[in-house]
Amino acid sequence: MLLCLASWAIPGAGHVWQGRRVKGLMFLVVLPVMFAIGLAVHGRLFPFDLSDPLVGLAGLANLGIGLPYFIATMVGAGAGDVRAVTYEYGNAFLIVAGLLNLLVVIDAYDIALGRK
Repeated sequence: MLLCLASWAIPGAGHVWQGRRVKGLMFLVVLPVMFAIGLAVHGRLFPFDLSDPLVGLAGLANLGIGLPYFIATMVGAGAGDVRAVTYEYGNAFLIVAGLLNLLVVIDAYDIALGRK
């Protein structure tokens, strides 16, 4: 469980912890950069609004990136600008970065169990 928590909080940490340094460092660089690109092109960090299921799911996907999500919310990033031409691209980058990190967590878990 601790491995999965570390891998979720810091993208790639679970792979580095298990000795797969190159793979882990790639995740450590690529996923936060993808998240930062999403913020830079005026993407929105969605709230956990359960009255609208798609917004709630997007909020969960955003949370999947771990600590970068909390850092972005603390500094006030991720408000989004619907008028920006790149708004939807930013949303896509933010959501996909979170979902990819969740897949990285599952991969680290599978490696720990010896399935890979």
